[in-house]
Amino acid sequence: MYVVMVYDLEAERTQKALKIGRRYLTHVQNSVLEGEISEGDLTKLKNEIDDLLKPGESTIIYELSSDTLLNRTVYGDDPTEDQRFL
Repeated sequence: MYVVMVYDLEAERTQKALKIGRRYLTHVQNSVLEGEISEGDLTKLKNEIDDLLKPGESTIIYELSSDTLLNRTVYGDDPTEDQRFL
């Protein structure tokens, strides 16, 4: 499945969320990650993020179960391009 994760944490804690997210997804913009992920890894990601959050902080994970539901348009340089050639 394809997911998009966005997070809103205290400035000094954003690196923690980014580090967790990068284990599973590609960092594409400030506080935004996306990519293909298995159901098992998605569960792990959700649990790790849930454990990290403090009151007043949030993370949103958009799950797309089908490639046909995704219309992704990038204007400018695509930050995911480098990841495809590793």
